[in-house]
Amino acid sequence: MSQTATAAGLTAADNKFPPQIKYIVGNEACERYSYYGMKSILTVFMIQVLLFQEADATFTYHIFSSLCYFFPVVGAFISDRIWGKYKTILYLSLVYCLGHAVLSIWETKMGLYAGLGLIALGSGGIKPCVSAHVGDQFKANQQHLLKKVYELFYFMINFGSFFSTLVTPWTLKHYGASIAFGIPGVLMFLATIVFWMGRNQYVHVPPSKSDGHGFFAVLFTAISNQDKRKAGESFLDAATTAHGKEAVEASKAVLDIAKLFAAISVFWALFDQHGSSWVIQAGKMDLNFMGMQFEASQIAAWNPIMVMGLIPLFSMGLYPLLDKMGLKTTPIRRITWGMFVAAASFVIIGLIQMSMEGGVNMNVMWQFFPYLVITMAEVMISITGLEFAYTQAPRAMKSSVMSIWLLTVFFGNLITAYVAKINFFPVASTGYFMFFAALMAFFALIFWYMGSKYKVKNYMEK
Repeated sequence: MSQTATAAGLTAADNKFPPQIKYIVGNEACERYSYYGMKSILTVFMIQVLLFQEADATFTYHIFSSLCYFFPVVGAFISDRIWGKYKTILYLSLVYCLGHAVLSIWETKMGLYAGLGLIALGSGGIKPCVSAHVGDQFKANQQHLLKKVYELFYFMINFGSFFSTLVTPWTLKHYGASIAFGIPGVLMFLATIVFWMGRNQYVHVPPSKSDGHGFFAVLFTAISNQDKRKAGESFLDAATTAHGKEAVEASKAVLDIAKLFAAISVFWALFDQHGSSWVIQAGKMDLNFMGMQFEASQIAAWNPIMVMGLIPLFSMGLYPLLDKMGLKTTPIRRITWGMFVAAASFVIIGLIQMSMEGGVNMNVMWQFFPYLVITMAEVMISITGLEFAYTQAPRAMKSSVMSIWLLTVFFGNLITAYVAKINFFPVASTGYFMFFAALMAFFALIFWYMGSKYKVKNYMEK
């Protein structure tokens, strides 16, 4: 036994992952490979095989992406109130597998919609359950291992994303859509089997009943009781009689953070375009670099590699340096900076497009620069946002706040889908990219103003 373990009163076993963790982590690696592999070829498949117009392909891609972040709300409810985490993950994983099978076998527009709908339900439904399920496997005296297991989770997500984004587009070109969609389906089926193998070792936390005083319950009561609200009271105070002051104050905290999150939705409208409009642009560029021929969908593999490199660079280098310079890197400041950086990435991709429209033959490696900048924005916004959401939410409202955080991705993709559908600017044109850059900069200013008025709270567990 180590001296550290002895000093903390822990045994050697307390400093090791529970044996069942290997099944959950293995499941995560296979599932993420299947998801990102399927998604990496989706836009190209719609345009080249199903003959979608670029605007329609972009619209469909972002509607699908948005649904993947709507169904977590449904999955969380089923898990917490009906089936529990294990059954929810297992049953919805089978739905997930069915979606892949439909995409692989049924190569029509109807097959596309049916397959994507099933995958959105399966992928989104299990999303809030898997990370919570892994936490359930640790004892109270193993809390120090949670950070390590979630770091391992994040590594597996990027590991699966990187390799599937490289391999699946190549498979589509050489073996066709059925094989290209079929392999991610096989990986998802394997993920389900690996998860099922740990069934007898898992800690199974049963579903619980709601106490009736959650955020949405308070919100609906307040809406229906506005006629009873007294002069000088806030909107949510109308629910005090039914739910008590503590629940109402907690709900006010959730509403405050939800207002901030609304502006962040625009970031996801930009970020998720590396799977749609950026792929469309790449397809019109010179894809040969130093004798190697790339597929347009493979370029997005830069993102997960950059994420893994930028996280330690920012956390151990940039943020401490800025703190020493007097620019304290609070979560709100990091998110604000990230939103302006995201706008800059679309200015860069727009300038590349402007050169192409001017007759310049651009090599696809020019996309390295906007990918680097948008990934910097992701590190500043996505990771910081999760931390900020957790610390600003009262204990009884943490699930509600995390659901609202996921819904920012849902609304962001709806924005992109709508812009593509109205076709005010042709997709992947200079005007299109510059429009999103301006939209992001505008909402960055709004977030900066709202953040300056926001009173930071701290609801960390004691």
